[in-house]
Amino acid sequence: MSDFFKLAYELISQIIYFLVEWIVSIFGGFVRLFITGWAAYTSIFTTYFQNFSWPVRILAILLAILLTAIPITLCVLIIRRIVNHIRLKVDHEDNTVLLKEIGRLNRQVLGLMDEKNKILAMKVNTMGGVGKIPYMGASALMDDTLPTFENVVGGGAVPVAAGAGIDTLSDGTGGEVGTALEVAGGNLNGNVNIKASANIGDDTIASAASAAATAAAQAQVQAEEKSRITANRFAKLSLVDAKYADYEPPIYDNDITLKEFAENYRTFAASQLHLYYTPEIVRRFVAGMAASKILILEGISGTGKTSLPYSFSRYLTNPCTMVSVQPSFRDRTELLGYFNEFSKRFNETEFLRALYEAGYRPDPSFIVLDEMNIARIEYYFAEMLSVLEMPSADEWKLDLVPTAWPGDPVMLEGGKINVPTSLWFVGTANNDDSTFTITDKVYDRAIPIELNERAAPFECPPQPSCNVTCEHLQEMFLAAKQKYPISDATQQKLDKMDAYLQTRFKLAFGNRIIKQMNDFVPVYIACGGTELGAMDYILARKVFKKFESMNVSFVRDEIKDLIVYLEKTFGRSKMTDSKQYLQRIQNFY
Repeated sequence: MSDFFKLAYELISQIIYFLVEWIVSIFGGFVRLFITGWAAYTSIFTTYFQNFSWPVRILAILLAILLTAIPITLCVLIIRRIVNHIRLKVDHEDNTVLLKEIGRLNRQVLGLMDEKNKILAMKVNTMGGVGKIPYMGASALMDDTLPTFENVVGGGAVPVAAGAGIDTLSDGTGGEVGTALEVAGGNLNGNVNIKASANIGDDTIASAASAAATAAAQAQVQAEEKSRITANRFAKLSLVDAKYADYEPPIYDNDITLKEFAENYRTFAASQLHLYYTPEIVRRFVAGMAASKILILEGISGTGKTSLPYSFSRYLTNPCTMVSVQPSFRDRTELLGYFNEFSKRFNETEFLRALYEAGYRPDPSFIVLDEMNIARIEYYFAEMLSVLEMPSADEWKLDLVPTAWPGDPVMLEGGKINVPTSLWFVGTANNDDSTFTITDKVYDRAIPIELNERAAPFECPPQPSCNVTCEHLQEMFLAAKQKYPISDATQQKLDKMDAYLQTRFKLAFGNRIIKQMNDFVPVYIACGGTELGAMDYILARKVFKKFESMNVSFVRDEIKDLIVYLEKTFGRSKMTDSKQYLQRIQNFY
């Protein structure tokens, strides 16, 4: 036996020896072929290459390139093959995990469908009728054959009238699904089963069951349609409709002038609310209403920025709506709300309610965006900025929902809400580290008003509020434009100023600024101001303000010349606001 083990040992060891020698020879041949053989290849190539003529040398070089490219290509292909094999193996493992996840999700879907079928069966059973349709289960979704009527009702009796149909709900409130198909479990009158009581074919039974299911589906659709018709998606807006169903407007004073309008407000704020403003601020506010639907009140804290529109709305007996802007405001839904597809209700905001209510009132309305630059205005207020730029007020519409429902509020047209011309948006802005810079896009469309100083208190008699329609206010604005247009002399000076700014600073007035100027200046004069005072303010806040976005350090000397130009053109004692603003910018840089 020991001789046998010696034989096996010697045979196996010899085989292993030859196998290792074969592997070593292959590896050595590979090394000699691709690594150590380069010296021999080079020696042979050099020996023959020196004696060749130039045409033969070119052929020799091409041969050398070809012989070098073949092994390199083979190595690249082998490496790519190995890499692809590894990737396929990894992808196979990932696909296995993905298939398992798909299987898990399919099981969840079947579970949800199973639960939905249970709910539908419960709904059908609560609709009345002699018999009950039992729950089929999730297995019915995967059966290849139609379940028999006996499996559905458990072998009950089914009297079916000839040519019977299915009657739908008579009133939509839970009546019988149908009278033609009556299902009775067990037996009828205690001793009659389905097979003995009637000879009904399988096709008749199947069609009757199908008709019952169709009737149940139709009943559910009708119930959903009735719910949709009677649904009230806009709870707050519907309350506004109810509020103004029997609204009786007050008696309006349509004989008041703009000067009286401005002076009476200042007296009202002081006597009724103990809020004090200079006549200059009041004139700018009223003239700003004539020039734009957006007013921006800037300045240091505590100067009455929020109190100004609040007291003005109290003066008009139409209290404003205060909207506190949050840093999280990113889009229009923060102001207008959004439609909840799950609850089928519109999440309304106070901004939307005030916007809708303003359409009912003939007097001016205000929405105050408090701390409006604590978030980026051009994000959450972008759509409103674009809508207010439309030339016709009939185009001032905002989409709320895609389609109209019968139960929607009265003043919504096709799911759209109108922005009334009697509404103004007033934003308050602080300039500190917690706020964003107001961009030129917003400034160009708005009238900025700075409140950096508190007015001194003064004694005055009590002043009642004022009831005036927005129509009369617009008529006063139009009359002021006709009575106090910008004079030809001032217009020529503005044209020269425009050419000067274009030449020195590449800065122009723009059509929007010119239009606002033509609206602002006459109303400012009608409120008791002067033409140059209004022009001074518009130039400082609408034109020279653009220097803040320029690299003023390179044009500091040009600003000095601009101040000199203002003094030569308008007089040394005039345009004080513009000169102070330019000096402040110059010192800042």
